[in-house]
Amino acid sequence: MKRKTWFTLIVSGVVSLFISVSAFAGWVFWEPLTYHNASTWQKADGYSNGSMFNCTWRANNANFTNDGKLRLSLTSPSNNKFDCGEYRSTNTYGYGLYEVSMKPAKNTGIVSSFFTYTGPAHGTQWDEIDIEFLGKDTTKVQFNYYTNGVGNHEKIVNLGFDASQGFHTYAFDWQPGHIKWYVDGVLKHTATTNIPKTPGKIMMNIWNGTGVDGWLGSYNGANPLHAEYDWVKYTSN
Repeated sequence: MKRKTWFTLIVSGVVSLFISVSAFAGWVFWEPLTYHNASTWQKADGYSNGSMFNCTWRANNANFTNDGKLRLSLTSPSNNKFDCGEYRSTNTYGYGLYEVSMKPAKNTGIVSSFFTYTGPAHGTQWDEIDIEFLGKDTTKVQFNYYTNGVGNHEKIVNLGFDASQGFHTYAFDWQPGHIKWYVDGVLKHTATTNIPKTPGKIMMNIWNGTGVDGWLGSYNGANPLHAEYDWVKYTSN
């Protein structure tokens, strides 16, 4: 049996913990999201996804609060112009358990999210697994995934609480034959068909939509709006 090995990197008094254990238990990447670690995370900056995304990603819209949380913001630099925030890992990750402690923003016409993504810009097919909060009703969460660009797997789940009022743990377990989504450790949904296979980046963002009022509701221009993230954890198979 392999002996467990612990690697701890301490930077500016903040700990990022990487745990390598036996092949059966996998290994863990845990990020407390208390500061910007440029070796493991990137801030999207200076471009727009276009289409339904009615904003430009700005590095200044990904910041850290005094109490040690990542804050992604939706702001307006000028009339009817909007900036939004996106945070993503530098590395890619495959099958395993993905967890986040987060508090989404509440407002019609917006999305706060946690997901994995890879696509043509990374030289791969479009594979994605989503946890999304539609700001029009934060008493619900939407799960979805894409395999080689094929989606339409949306599942909306009633939470029994307002996610925008406090931090809760949301997760998905991605395996070759299934994806299982959890809320505060309770299984809420399982998918078993056409499961993604390509490792992707861990990503978080907040954005306002355009042309998708039937899905998100009409964005009313309210700003600033914030989604906050306390920590992220990935456990491999």
